[in-house]
Amino acid sequence: MRLFVLLAISITLSSCFSVDKNDDSKMIFSYNESSGIHSFDPAFAKDQARIWFCNQVYNSLLQLDSNLQIKPSIAKRWEVSADARQYDFILRDDVFFHENHSIFGERGLREVNTEDVVYSLSRLIDSQTASPGAWVLSNVDRIYAINDSTIRINLSVPNPTFLGLLSMQYCSILPVESDTITDFFEAPIGTGPFHFQYHKSNVKLVLRKHAHYFEYEDSQQLPYLDAVAIRFIPDKQTAFLEFIKGNFDFLSGIDASYKDELIDARGLLQKKYQSTLKYRKQDYLNTEYLGILMGENQALEALKDVRVRKALNFSFDRSQMIKYLRNDVGTPAVSGFIPKGLPGYLPDVGYDFQPEIAKQLLSEAGYPDAEGIPMLQLNTTSSYVDLCEYIQHAWEEVGFEVEINVSPPSTHRQQVSKSQLSIFRGSWIADYADAENYLALFYSKNHSPNGPNYTHFSNSLFDSLYESSIHIPNLKDRIPIYEQMDQIITDESVIIPLYYDNVLRFQHNYVEGLGSNAMNLLDLKRVKFVDRY
Repeated sequence: MRLFVLLAISITLSSCFSVDKNDDSKMIFSYNESSGIHSFDPAFAKDQARIWFCNQVYNSLLQLDSNLQIKPSIAKRWEVSADARQYDFILRDDVFFHENHSIFGERGLREVNTEDVVYSLSRLIDSQTASPGAWVLSNVDRIYAINDSTIRINLSVPNPTFLGLLSMQYCSILPVESDTITDFFEAPIGTGPFHFQYHKSNVKLVLRKHAHYFEYEDSQQLPYLDAVAIRFIPDKQTAFLEFIKGNFDFLSGIDASYKDELIDARGLLQKKYQSTLKYRKQDYLNTEYLGILMGENQALEALKDVRVRKALNFSFDRSQMIKYLRNDVGTPAVSGFIPKGLPGYLPDVGYDFQPEIAKQLLSEAGYPDAEGIPMLQLNTTSSYVDLCEYIQHAWEEVGFEVEINVSPPSTHRQQVSKSQLSIFRGSWIADYADAENYLALFYSKNHSPNGPNYTHFSNSLFDSLYESSIHIPNLKDRIPIYEQMDQIITDESVIIPLYYDNVLRFQHNYVEGLGSNAMNLLDLKRVKFVDRY
């Protein structure tokens, strides 16, 4: 009965939103964002939905290719001083902002210049912007133009990951005129392969091809697509039905509501879809975890004891959880916080399933069988309820009392950022391919809401190791320090790692050029439709 009702809803939704997709002469790529896109400002691109949007509408000085290697974008080349504290970026002279006559006058077009770059990067670190990404440029001393085509950035201390940081969507380049337009981000302007066309909140967003985009492939101007249509259907099973019917061209990840329909117990595509769908699976630089609030903000006294936190880590079987709840999608996180696939990953140094050790630790902490520990509040979103219920049951077997609180994604993110949750479900997806990206979550100077340290962990040894690592230019020399920092996080049980995720991408056979990457960054500029009809 539920499937019939969802199918009826799906048909109704299709009839409401079929205007663009029915134009067979156009290549219009459609996908769904179940949690919505809550800001079009790249300074707030802190979640996947906003990062994906920004990657279509804006460019940064640099970009990452499919192998996560740093490549030119608005900057055509760069030079680094011998002491690694001065970076010069030479800009392309053929990068145009999206056409807008009210902003750029009669011609409607304007090339990117050094003033735009200085403005955009300075805005990111301006306290009035209050960007959660301000930490990206935290060691920048000065940003200025040395001539009409060259930007110079001086760092207070060397940072071997700086080029990777500049490729992030936080560092997208805006026109300097945006500073004078109050509602600029209601209909933003960037330089990306697609420009903003239309938005109806919680319903639909349409992007159109940027006719003056600067990148080419095989002498052909990008992008190939004519438009991108993004819908906001919150029910993931309804969105899945839309995908199967061909109303969406692409599906990322897997949800409990349809995982058994789409993939088998081994994590392979079900046979009935093998002739119509393409399926890609690879390691994902994404650690799924439970965070534990530390320090004075932690209201529950028992969680301030590392032995209790360790007991929570030892009390559930990650391998069984992945096998039965995720159809073997992902790697059980019995290691540290740095995910599989990054230098610094430490295999088998974390916590496996040992309930007897958990009970022993609780007795040593003065809580035999978890007696005297108030009810634990496990906070999550609807997408992870099944995992949290599995963990809840396992923890209760050891003696804990556990209540699961489910909030909308936007509410959950705000509560985590404001340090309002004692135990929270979190994800950390790499912004750049260096383990420093993960370790920055535990650096004390990055405490939220002004940085990504949502647990408010503070450890002087960890901080000193972190500060020393960013002065070491050679990755090979940084790895032992990364491993030591990850061991501290593991020993302190700041978090409860759940699994290292896989990128799962499902697309219809007619979609070409989509590709995949270990950061699950959505890049649509090379996508095209072949033999669709």
